[in-house]
Amino acid sequence: MQKPCDLLVTADVVLTQDAERRVLRDGAVAVAFGSVMAAGPAREIEAAFRPAERLDLGRSLLLPGLVNCHAHSPMTLLRGLADDLPLMEWLENHIFPVEAALTEDLVETGAAWGCLEMLASGVTCFCDGYLHTPGVRRAVDATGIRAVVGEGVFSFPTSACPDWRAALDLTREQAGAWRDHPRVRTSVLPHSAYLASPEILEACVETARDLGLLLHTHAAESTDETAQVVERLGVRPLEVLRRAGALGEGTLLAHCVDITDEEIDLLAGTGVAVAHCPQSNMKLASGAARVADMLAAGVTVGLGTDGPASNNDHDLFQEMTSAALLAKAVSRDPTLLPAEAVLDMATRRAAECVGWPELGAIEPGRAADMCALDLDAPSLMPLYNPVSHCVYAATAGEVVMTMVDGRVVYRDGVFPHLDAEALREDMEEAASWARGKVV
Repeated sequence: MQKPCDLLVTADVVLTQDAERRVLRDGAVAVAFGSVMAAGPAREIEAAFRPAERLDLGRSLLLPGLVNCHAHSPMTLLRGLADDLPLMEWLENHIFPVEAALTEDLVETGAAWGCLEMLASGVTCFCDGYLHTPGVRRAVDATGIRAVVGEGVFSFPTSACPDWRAALDLTREQAGAWRDHPRVRTSVLPHSAYLASPEILEACVETARDLGLLLHTHAAESTDETAQVVERLGVRPLEVLRRAGALGEGTLLAHCVDITDEEIDLLAGTGVAVAHCPQSNMKLASGAARVADMLAAGVTVGLGTDGPASNNDHDLFQEMTSAALLAKAVSRDPTLLPAEAVLDMATRRAAECVGWPELGAIEPGRAADMCALDLDAPSLMPLYNPVSHCVYAATAGEVVMTMVDGRVVYRDGVFPHLDAEALREDMEEAASWARGKVV
């Protein structure tokens, strides 16, 4: 007898990313209550399930929704505001002055547009850090995406909070207010060892552990950062974090570019996760993270886009390409970071990094978060290896469908549950404001 399900999705190819990494030709996925019930050959799934609704994607490659491990979605508002500059000059002389005048409404607008961009790029979940995060949460809620959201905690006042204690108070308040939301979670976000004192880091660690929240921070992003930290505190950034108790399971470190062999062993031994942001690191000339070495040591590594002011997009498909090619170019070893390992970093491993293990694969019990690529697109023909296509050929431009929690939130250029034109008008108005702040 057939089992009822809410939705049955069919596609020419289903890339499950399950434990066996099955690739299904003429595949299907049964969905109920926002979760995957089964995935397999279409003839078997159609015989086993009686759907209330069907979605035939035809000449498409269906895969798990991508998970962006490190983003600053409101910085979509600042895309292209300052380019071709070193990290510290870019941050301190161009980005911080504009951010000092931000409001919650402006942040919400930038975040909402960033969410649309991610959904149109096949991203179904992201780990975000910024200011005025109640606005970010409203944007996530309204657009239908998932996110882990953290309010930046700094040693100095921000436009959102007069001091670091107020930022942690806001974090606690927001964690409680959104505790039961199915798509919005909270992280504790001390910015870094160079912009948050050891006292602040320790308070953030305590808050994260007390509330059972992800601890998310920037770490070892560049040699300039390392030099600043060593000059002020006498030790390297990862040692500062270790002394504060920040290194352990439930911690996500963004970047980790300037690290030593001993520090890689430290990361592996403590169980922290790392968000690799290759395009941002290349653009800011921060260097190339030793991802292959980290993976070999057993570190869990996911992919992130960083902010659109330093990338300049939320396209995780291009981030996969960059991660694979950068590792090969720096090492001069074409076997490093093969396509399957990189796809894992945008799906299964990324879900582990952000503490949301229900995501990242199309298999029973996982969330029905999926995206689809157009296999009739000139850049995706012919198709020999679907995994290779995802990493080396695909871009956001070939995404034709994105689904979150069993609901289609993007299809063929349309956001069916949103007034994208109204958001566009808000974004243009906000951009006019930002333009007036540039010195």
